[in-house]
Amino acid sequence: MNKRCAKTHRKTEETDVSVSISLDGTGISEISTGIGFFDHMLTLFSAHGQFDLHVKCNGDIEVDGHHSIEDIGITLGQAFHAALGDKRGITRYGSFYLPMDETLAFVALDISGRPFLVYDPGDVPMAPMIGSFDTELTEEFLRAFAVHAGITLHVKILYGTNSHHKVEAVFKALAHALRIAAEKDGRLGDAVPSTKGLL
Repeated sequence: MNKRCAKTHRKTEETDVSVSISLDGTGISEISTGIGFFDHMLTLFSAHGQFDLHVKCNGDIEVDGHHSIEDIGITLGQAFHAALGDKRGITRYGSFYLPMDETLAFVALDISGRPFLVYDPGDVPMAPMIGSFDTELTEEFLRAFAVHAGITLHVKILYGTNSHHKVEAVFKALAHALRIAAEKDGRLGDAVPSTKGLL
């Protein structure tokens, strides 16, 4: 199978983001966002999704991380969408429960062409910051990614107390669910997995 790859670039007055992705990779990554914990999350995303991923962002992190993290979500979503191509033969749906110590997270998604995000961070508030990462930006990243990847995305943290574990569980579960949904289904052949004939 030919590798499904894409490169995208987004430059604004606030950020300069370059992303390349291969959906059929081995989890090799090179990540540089200026936000250490977010680098860690994207590295895990690459490894658990088995996506080869390169992300480079020069952003105004002296303001805060918002612009960088949102714009990376936009650019990564665009790259993921482009790498999928016409979506022929993909599984389309994916879901995954991810346990991490005391935390359990769940992600369900549909590569539908109808972007939507439902994000439920659970009843226990997260710490405001993990290192230099603002935990509120987890939702901003997920929304930007879902909208620009064209996926319906539901994310729920069922329980947990450690903020690091909760965010990490979300990124790992997202990677596994995307990996499942983007996989080729041998029984579909070259068909689009929709009765409409189009996604």
